Amino acid sequence: MKKFINRVDDYLAESLAGFAAAHADLVTLNVDPVYIMRKSLKPGKVAVISGGGSGHEPLHGGFVGYGMLDAACPGQVFTSPTPDQMMAAAQAADTGAGVLFIVKNYSGDLMNFEMASELCEMPNATVLVNDDVAVENSSFTTGRRGVAGTAIVEKLVGSFAESGADLEACRAFGERVAGRIASMGVAFSSCTVPAAGRPTFTLGADEIEIGVGIHGEPGRRRAKFETANAIADELLTAIVQDLKPAADAPLLVLVNGLGGTPLSELYLLYNAARTWIDGRGLNVARSQVGALTTSLEMAGASITLCTLDDEMTRHWDSPVHTAGLRWGM
Repeated sequence: MKKFINRVDDYLAESLAGFAAAHADLVTLNVDPVYIMRKSLKPGKVAVISGGGSGHEPLHGGFVGYGMLDAACPGQVFTSPTPDQMMAAAQAADTGAGVLFIVKNYSGDLMNFEMASELCEMPNATVLVNDDVAVENSSFTTGRRGVAGTAIVEKLVGSFAESGADLEACRAFGERVAGRIASMGVAFSSCTVPAAGRPTFTLGADEIEIGVGIHGEPGRRRAKFETANAIADELLTAIVQDLKPAADAPLLVLVNGLGGTPLSELYLLYNAARTWIDGRGLNVARSQVGALTTSLEMAGASITLCTLDDEMTRHWDSPVHTAGLRWGM
């Protein structure tokens, strides 16, 4: 295993210390229990909080800041944060309007966020993200997995909360957004969890995993290596069959890198996706290309489509100032 690392047991603590020092203008780091907090909270605003296992950066800590999250709870690599982290973050972030948790559909995340929700004294609500169309169930989930679409939910709901919406309105908006998102990914290689010290799975030199999960969970099938156009066709066919967008529906297209794919290849994949979408008379209104929801150093990418309406488009375009996303300010 070759990684920038001192001791495996210190991997997360040292990474978070570096993140907090690099972005001290945006965030503060609480170490016991661990959570990342927006440096300047807005009184009377619904606090938007997410979290999950580390290894998916910039999700979630990289999205703490103006227009997105107020706090994020990082667990160990690919391991859910604990209820005490979530409760402490909620108590610190709540400024009187309650707390909205955004949770990816993984068994550990669901269990621990539900426990924290029940124990929190302030009003709170939860939005569940389950955008992966690759498989219905996996070793980590009952139902569909939450993957790169989570970044879209956090951006739109974060902006909605920033505008002054109350807790119930934020929950309802978040559920509407989550219901309009579908994603699917492909892996060219595995990743190595530091504590394991070896790749999570093995692919042959000419093999890819279609529909891979962000923790390396198996997808729909193991396949021979294909062209970018063929991969885009398979991913988008599954996504559009699930999402069923109207021909005139404005689409947000996200091409997301899984950690080990050069940006030039992500743009090439976006070109393939855009050509596919245009060829079917669908309407690309917004696009985002980059690594927003990664899987350590896994080579591969995912494609996400979100059907926008005017309100959602306005909140996508609104200013955001975080370590991982920044525009309009």
